Amino acid sequence: MPTYDAIIIGAGHNGLTTAAYLAKAGKKVLVLERRPVIGGIAATEEIFPGFKFSTCEHLAGSFSKEIISDLDLEKHGLQILPLNPLLFAPSLDGPSLVVAQDPTEAAAEIGRHSNNDAGKYPAFCALLKELSAYLLTLYSLPLPDRTTTTKANPVNLLKAVWKFHRLGKKQGYEFLRILPMSIADLLNEWFENELLKAALAAGAIHGSFVGPRQQGTSFNLLHHQLGESNGALRTAGIVRGGIGNLPQALALAARQYGAEIRAGAEVVKIVAKNGAATAVVLQNGDEISATIIISNADVKWTFLSLMEPTYLDPRFLLQVRNIRSRGTLAKVNLALDSLPKFKGTTDQGAPARVGGIIHIGPTLDYLERAADDAKYGRFSRQPFLEITLPSVADPSVAPAGKHVMSVWMQSAPYHLRESDWNSQRDLLGDTVINLIEEYAPGFKNSILHRQVLTPLDLEQTYGLTQGHIHHAEMALDQISFMRPFPGWARYGTPIENLYLCGSGTHPGGGITGLPGYYAAKRILNKSRRAK
Repeated sequence: MPTYDAIIIGAGHNGLTTAAYLAKAGKKVLVLERRPVIGGIAATEEIFPGFKFSTCEHLAGSFSKEIISDLDLEKHGLQILPLNPLLFAPSLDGPSLVVAQDPTEAAAEIGRHSNNDAGKYPAFCALLKELSAYLLTLYSLPLPDRTTTTKANPVNLLKAVWKFHRLGKKQGYEFLRILPMSIADLLNEWFENELLKAALAAGAIHGSFVGPRQQGTSFNLLHHQLGESNGALRTAGIVRGGIGNLPQALALAARQYGAEIRAGAEVVKIVAKNGAATAVVLQNGDEISATIIISNADVKWTFLSLMEPTYLDPRFLLQVRNIRSRGTLAKVNLALDSLPKFKGTTDQGAPARVGGIIHIGPTLDYLERAADDAKYGRFSRQPFLEITLPSVADPSVAPAGKHVMSVWMQSAPYHLRESDWNSQRDLLGDTVINLIEEYAPGFKNSILHRQVLTPLDLEQTYGLTQGHIHHAEMALDQISFMRPFPGWARYGTPIENLYLCGSGTHPGGGITGLPGYYAAKRILNKSRRAK
């Protein structure tokens, strides 16, 4: 008899979500994590004494409210703090932009740049909020694939049709029109101020290889507003104590239902016999059997590293290899002696400006040029940055009076045409720091420690093929029933009893928990039908 009902490879947030739901349903579950800490890209680590960093992802405002409620994660210590303000976009040669939580206050600030934009901003947010809510409804519908012969539930289809009808003719038209648009085209229809457009566009291309003029990037903006959002900007996101408290809460919930979680247990092979997954082999040689195996690793890692290629059809392997997963992000984590003082602000006003997302990237053209650099195999010397200072809202993550700064830098391609990341790591870190220094003179003097993670580091340390934080590009041909590729959208694989639950599956990347949630539902439904 198998030792476990289910083994889950990887203790990222999706893997732990799947584990918690399976354990809650009475399954005997084992989660195996290769690193000494759980969480994957949502881990918190004390890189330097006293400073707790969200080493990769730093925002969790998109995490599913339904999962939080179902698993009672707040009881297990999860507290997601609001971003305040939502956004601060400093400028080198003009007034900075501050977007507050309150829409009226936000409109007043936007009005300092453009009265036209101030008048349109609330309506833009309301429209996108409604459309992203409908997108979430579509995500909940079972997708067609070759692993199931059951028909779609007509009740669910009717609910989706009814909700689309309730959008109204105008909003329904806008939903269908906006999804394939470039974010640049969408924002140019609504706004005139370049700094506002660039700041909003950044949320549509974060983690993506493409620039704001790529078709389909408007879909990404909707996708990344699934949680606490005003439609255009995330309104919550910093986890008290560090983002690692999210997977810790999931782990506590899973353990409460009987799941076992082992860190420092690297799976090096998935064993298959007679076309079915039966066990995993650990780096130390131990073999552990289970009725089903579920991989939270990305699709390429699962099939190209953990599986014997002879188990798989050559056409299927070709589909796996053709998944676009070209990483373009680098991460710089900084321990600071004091808060940065951006141009046009005062020392007294700084904390009120830097508690949310800090965006550096002044125009749509600037963002597009940064993406162009990556296309030609070089990292941008004028990148756009998404910065947070979690210690402003949560002083517990740094020593008294000190701060942690988390910086996503884009664009930094995994493949460098004329060099390699081991020799370019320090130059990339210097590029990021020098850019912040331009906007906040004296910033360099406040740096106590720094950590630079290149796309290669994201692959080697966190198991992300080519360093892609979403496991695969979020593009119109790699979403919905085409994620990871047509025919395999419902978490099953050609290997019987082997399932996927990571961000490379529907509905995709971001800290939402939804791939893990839907995978668990699919597995449990199939288990009930098999009885």
